[in-house]
Amino acid sequence: MNKSFYHFLMKYRHPAPKDVVSRFANHAYLDHDFPKYSLDYYELTAYLELNGHYLDSMSTFDEAWQLYTLSEHKD
Repeated sequence: MNKSFYHFLMKYRHPAPKDVVSRFANHAYLDHDFPKYSLDYYELTAYLELNGHYLDSMSTFDEAWQLYTLSEHKD
């Protein structure tokens, strides 16, 4: 079974984030309504467009999603 996007993103959490993906991971961790088990790009995009006030830009999500899809192809 594939790892959810949220589970993947959590490996980027850091107490002193130095990039946008790490900041995204920290905020997603604190977002108790984040769709933690989703594997679906469109579901996550819709959620973040309505609730992702902590993202400066959706391009941050796109960057994290690209890392996610690349990691899934390696497994």
